[in-house]
Order: sequence, then C-alpha cells, then structure tokens
Amino acid sequence: MAPSGTDSGTSSARRSRSTSPDPLASTAGTALPYATRTALHLKGLVPSGVEDFKIQEQRALEQLNMKSTNMEKYMFLSWLRTTNLNLFYRLVLHNLKQIAPVIYTPTVGQACQEYSHIYPFLAPPNAVDGLYIPLTEVDNIAEIIENYRESIAEGDEPEITVITDGSRILGLGDLGMNGMGIPVGKLQLYVAAAGLNPDRCLPIVLDFGTNTERYLEDPLYLGLRQHRPADKEFYDAANKVIEALHAAFPSMFIQFEDFSTDHAFGLLDHWRRRTLCFNDDIQGTGCVVLGGFISAVQQAGIPPEEQRILFVGAGSAGVGVAKQLVDYFIIEHAIPEEQAKAMFWFVDSRGLITADRGDKLAEHKVYFARHDNNGVQCKTLEDTLEYIKPTALIGLSTIHKAFNEHILTRMNEMNRDARPIIFPLSNPETKAECTFEEAMQCTDNRVLFASGTAFPEYIIPETGEERVPGQGNNMYVFPAIGLGAVLCKPEWITDTMIYAVAKALASSRNKDEVARNELYPRIERIREVSAQLAAAFIRQAVREGLAQDPEYKDLVKQDGGCEGSAPDGTHGEIVLAAVSKRMWHPAENFEQLRECCPHHHHHPKVSAEGSQSSL
Repeated sequence: MAPSGTDSGTSSARRSRSTSPDPLASTAGTALPYATRTALHLKGLVPSGVEDFKIQEQRALEQLNMKSTNMEKYMFLSWLRTTNLNLFYRLVLHNLKQIAPVIYTPTVGQACQEYSHIYPFLAPPNAVDGLYIPLTEVDNIAEIIENYRESIAEGDEPEITVITDGSRILGLGDLGMNGMGIPVGKLQLYVAAAGLNPDRCLPIVLDFGTNTERYLEDPLYLGLRQHRPADKEFYDAANKVIEALHAAFPSMFIQFEDFSTDHAFGLLDHWRRRTLCFNDDIQGTGCVVLGGFISAVQQAGIPPEEQRILFVGAGSAGVGVAKQLVDYFIIEHAIPEEQAKAMFWFVDSRGLITADRGDKLAEHKVYFARHDNNGVQCKTLEDTLEYIKPTALIGLSTIHKAFNEHILTRMNEMNRDARPIIFPLSNPETKAECTFEEAMQCTDNRVLFASGTAFPEYIIPETGEERVPGQGNNMYVFPAIGLGAVLCKPEWITDTMIYAVAKALASSRNKDEVARNELYPRIERIREVSAQLAAAFIRQAVREGLAQDPEYKDLVKQDGGCEGSAPDGTHGEIVLAAVSKRMWHPAENFEQLRECCPHHHHHPKVSAEGSQSSL
C-alpha cells in the first residue's frame, strides 16, 4: 500500500527512473540533448550542460589516470562498463595500449585473487554480468539458462561464451569462483579487438569448489565452500552444463579457458567435433606463438631444420604450442613428422622429459618424451641447456626468473652464428621467466624476443636505438578466431584453421614493422589485424568444406579462394570487407546512438508503462 498522501503510480515511476533509467538516457548521459531530456521528463534532474562524446571520454580518461593503482583503475573501468557500455568501449578502443593491461593481463590476475572482496563494487546492485553455476545447481541448469534469457533483451541471445572453472587461472593456480574475472576480461578483448557484439557475449564460471584453503577459510569468499569433485563428477557436471548451453544456443561459440591441464585436454577432446568450441590455452597460445615464431625463424640466421627448441614447462599450453610448431615444420618446410618432433625437448619440474625417466608421465607429455637420450637424465634447466644447446628457449613454466642471467648468457654464447630465440610466455609479469631488458642485456641486444606479458621498450645505451619487445599476446588471435567462427559457423574448428590464422598473423606486419624486425604487428592496429585473421580463418573453413553459413561460402567463392586446402593464411578483399563491416563499433555521437541504441542486458526490463517489470 502506498504511504498516505502519495500517489502509488508516481512512486512507481520514481522508482523506475532511479533503478531502471531509459537505455538511451543512461548511455548518452551528459550528451543527451535538451529536447530528449524534456521528452524523458529529465528536465531539472541533471546538470544543464550538453556535451559531445569526446568530452565524456576526456573526463573518463582524466578520472582513470587519477587512480593510483591498476586495481583502482580496474574497478573504475568495470563500473563504467556496466553503467555505460558505449563510453567504456570508446575509451578502450581509443586508448587500447594503455587500457588492455588493466582490463586483462596482468591486472586481471590480481583482480581474480581479490574478486570476492571487490565484487560488490564492480557493478550496480543486481547487475547481470554472466552466469555463476554452482556444482550444487547443475541439475537446475535449465532454470539458470531461462533466468538468463529473461534478463536480456529480445534478439540479444549470446553468440559467444568464455567458460572457466577457475582451477588454473593464469599462473596463479586454483582461484575457484574468483576466476570469473577471466571470462569477463576475455570477452572485453573479443569486443575491443574483433568487434564482437558486447550484448551477445556471455561470461560463465563453473563454481565447482576450490582446493585452495585460504579461499575456503575466507569469510568474504563468494563461491561454493567445498573441495573440487573427482574427475567423474567433474566431467558429468561440466558436460551437463555444456549440453544445456548448446541446446539453448546451438550456434554459440564456446571458448574453454583456464581449466586444469587434464580437464582442459579432456573437455576439448570430447567437445571439439560435437559443438563449435575452442580452448585458448591449448590452441590460442600455440597459434599466437607460432605467428611470432615464423617471423623469428625468418630472422634467426640458420636454416629452419637446424632449430633446436627447448620448452620449459609442460602443461596444456606448452604442449599445445609445441604441437603447432611441429605442424609448421611439417607443412612449411616438408620435414617429416618424426624428424620435426625430434627438434623439441621439454623440461618440467622433474627435469628433462624422457621415456625412461622412471616416473609415470601424464598422457599429454608422452608425445614429446625423448627416446634418444641413451640413459642421460638432466635434473635441472642448467644441465638440460648444456646437454641440448638449444637455438630457441620457450618458457611456459610460470616460474619467475627461470631464465636467469646465466641461462640467458649461455643462450647467447651457444648461438654466436645465429640470433637466439627467447620467448618467456608465462603470465602475469610476476610469473614471467625473464624481462625484455634482461634478455637484451645478456645477448648483446641480439635476442629475438616475445613475451606473454607486456614489457616496456628498451633503449640500447650505446646507440640510443629503441627496440620494441614482441608480445605473444593471445589477444592477437582468439578474438579473430571467435569472430571468424561466429560469422561462417564451421561444423568444428580444425588445427589447420588455427594454423591459417597463425600464418596470417605472421603476414600481417606492415612495412614499418618488418623493417624494424618486429615479430608482431603493433597492438594499436589490432582491429585491422583481427579482420585479416578472421578473413583467413573463414577462407580456410570454406576450403575444408566445414563452413555452414551460405553468405560467407559465397563470398569466398567470389574471392576465388576455394581452390586447394593448404592453410596458407591468405584472404580475399571481398571477405575482408564483409568481416570489417560486421564488426561492432560503439557510437561516436548521439545521432549514431539514437539509431542503434544498444540494449544493456544488466538493466532490469521496463514495461511499456515505465514501471519495472517482474522478472
């Protein structure tokens, strides 16, 4: 009952205005023209100034730069994204190099560790920003999906999801439900880098418990307070969720992210031919590293078949990378598989991986176990380095400073006739095997370098020359793969489609980047590069007869790209133009916004009468 002396309808309207503003008004904000303010009954309720979107951006950037820590910046940007999606993506796209390390690695690692502590301050109350699926509610997955459907606008059914169980977040270990920060951040990069529609992106965390005691004991932890299930229960529950998601959204692209190594391989093996899915740790990391490695081999100064490649770290990412590099030597240089495989060595926590080491190897390690060591067992990286004398050193160990001064110096000494290839790929920076500065100083500035995290440019003291480090950031490839998959809808994603993207990445450097011997294109060109890579993915999918979208099949045919099946990473201009046109862009002014006022799935629905609808 309304309080005495008040009108219940007026009270309801007031509640509606404060809790569920008109999408156009909330998105335009201070850029809302006077006439529109009058029509929406906002006259006198907001400051009188009317400004353009560039001024709004200027103010937001000013506030961002006033934050003293990256965590404060992360929280500011999260709130901005969930309250004004359009302004957020304008800010990101116009300041990508500055903001990408805040919304994703390395800052997202700390954000995940503290997620339960900061969650209420990342978005307005009751904001729907993804699905949290506890193990105890898996049998109610249909209800959970229906709840999500009711929270989104008509026509905004998800076309892409990133899903994790938080069991192996970056190099930080088992973070449980706190791992939700990874799908949220990853999908922001899908939008920023490749123009996926942000209203059709769905982050998901499988809250199946955690084995990290400090979270179970943390009174502020928001996840399920129990240890993780055994394998059978895990797979039964995970498969039930994926089956329900596929049934509800049959064309949705599914990216598996940051599962424990065995589960990452298990889920991908089970689902990759059953639904449109991809694992960025296994396939994406290998793809982006291959793109940089192709560029590095071209500059190394020795024949490709003479490369001797040592991996430090033998998890899902390391093995996935190595298998794609093997494919490169087979496809590009006609090296037989056994010979190509013999160019690779692996070190894990027990030392050099050999078939006769005496321990039971995990299944994914068996392929690269050495049989030619003649009983030699190396227990340390230092011993392995002296035994193998590698030309390339690739780190996915998550061991900070694993490539110490001695290791880097010896790599330089062992490769006097070639430029040493050194890729410390572990994330975040606190897990990186070495820095760009260390690699440059220990190799007489000769290193061919790519890292997983961003490092600053290095100025050679003797000459004043600036060198730009390569960053083997998966951001170069997974958004393009997702965009290509959403557009051409392949039956499944093959290794050769991924390979074509890596080849396209190596070919995407412009003349200036090639002249400066850089291994990757500049991150500022990411949208241009993503369009090229997505077009190459689509051409390969059509060539293999797996693309199902008739429009893109016809466009590839018009481009003359249907002949052959070799993954050469090329694309045609017609497909490239279509891909570029399909990319989502934030509105740059009020007129554009009014034409395509974006839905905000995190706002409660509002009825035609203006009062909040019951969900």
